[in-house]
Amino acid sequence: MIQSIHDFKKPFFIGIAGAGMSAIAQYLKGIGKEVSGSDRFFQQGEAGHIRDKLEALGIACYPQDGERLTADHDLVVASAAVEDTVVEIQKAKQLGIPIIRRSELLSIIAASKKTIAVGGTSGKSTTTAMLFDILDYAGMQPSIISGAGLVSLIKKGLIGNAQVGTGEWLVMEADESDGSIVQYKPDIGLLLNVEKDHKELNVLMDVFRTFKENSRKFVVNQSHPATSSLSQDIKQDFGFDEIQGVGYKATGFHQDGLEISFLINNVPFKLQQLGKHNMENALAATAVAAQLGVSLEKCAEALSRYEGIYRRNQVLGKKDNVWVIDDFAHNPVKCAAAIRACQPVAPRVVAWFQPHGYGPTKFLRHDFVEEIAAALRDNDEIWMSEIFYAGGTAVKDISANDLIRDLRAKNKQAYFVEDRNEFLETVRPHLTGSVVLLLMGARDPSLEEFSKKLYHDL
Repeated sequence: MIQSIHDFKKPFFIGIAGAGMSAIAQYLKGIGKEVSGSDRFFQQGEAGHIRDKLEALGIACYPQDGERLTADHDLVVASAAVEDTVVEIQKAKQLGIPIIRRSELLSIIAASKKTIAVGGTSGKSTTTAMLFDILDYAGMQPSIISGAGLVSLIKKGLIGNAQVGTGEWLVMEADESDGSIVQYKPDIGLLLNVEKDHKELNVLMDVFRTFKENSRKFVVNQSHPATSSLSQDIKQDFGFDEIQGVGYKATGFHQDGLEISFLINNVPFKLQQLGKHNMENALAATAVAAQLGVSLEKCAEALSRYEGIYRRNQVLGKKDNVWVIDDFAHNPVKCAAAIRACQPVAPRVVAWFQPHGYGPTKFLRHDFVEEIAAALRDNDEIWMSEIFYAGGTAVKDISANDLIRDLRAKNKQAYFVEDRNEFLETVRPHLTGSVVLLLMGARDPSLEEFSKKLYHDL
């Protein structure tokens, strides 16, 4: 039975190309484990850039056919998306190799370090990255396990979602979507927000209550009604504008094109980022760092150098008065926030969205329509292509076009292009004047290449 980081030496990952899985694989390689893994996307000729970067670190990668899993492996790690019918799960059982899910392994890793776990339904990856950058800039040499690559680490040739530091602190993204967040017992739990996403609000609140109970110190966003109800001590919490009594307060938010500025406890901050939600993320990261002894001035210096993370308001460039921005937004609140963040950049936003998963899209249909409709200005547009299907037994009983019809019923400029490869040529006549072309979607590993190709062909 695997109970400690020291109980295994040669783990094999099933679904290693996934953001969460690749991060843990890199972390384990960084602490000396002999890591290998497989992914079905490798069989399809996709996720090649992830494979190349993993193999450059000495992590062997294979197609998901069961051939490379042997009795020499002493642990099999499977993501939540890997079903028991997968050939390598079956083979691991035949060989008697222990099988654990990603979330369980992450909790074992978290127990081996002083850990800050970042939770919430929006902003986790960005806040994790910002906090890591602050602690790193302050000389604390932290480790990180995140769901998205930091641009600063990607520039070093890494995937960017994990790094092993020599310091005592590990900053990690804690996922509520699969319930894994309740397994962690962090030194500091940070809760950003709670919105309907994957599960109903009351179910999520129960999950985050357990997260609070398992955290030695718990820091929450007092500007969010649901999170404020879970406060442990308002003096260690954060909030903005009218919120009173918090230890860390942001005021004076302003966005000038691609730059935001604000004050935290009267100390000026300036970031090359978009949107008020990124002020909240920076405020959350600063609140935790300050409680670890980093001055607000040092936090501001670190965040002025913050380069962002992969596919979060990532500016690909500008061609002929068209800004192209790529974003991981995939739930209703995130999509609305991404649209609003782009509005100060240009008079018009033309947004494109590829929903992921038939079940999640059906579950959140009403919320998507309401949030996106509220965010769109009269001259903004929303486009969608068909829902991304990752395989498995999903029932295809909804289409992205159903959401488009709902948005049209609200008198919004909404359009459906079933095949995303036809989107650019279809949308070209709409890209007139100064405009932001915002691309949104998640889970599909080919989205990065799709966005880059679209920008190249624009």
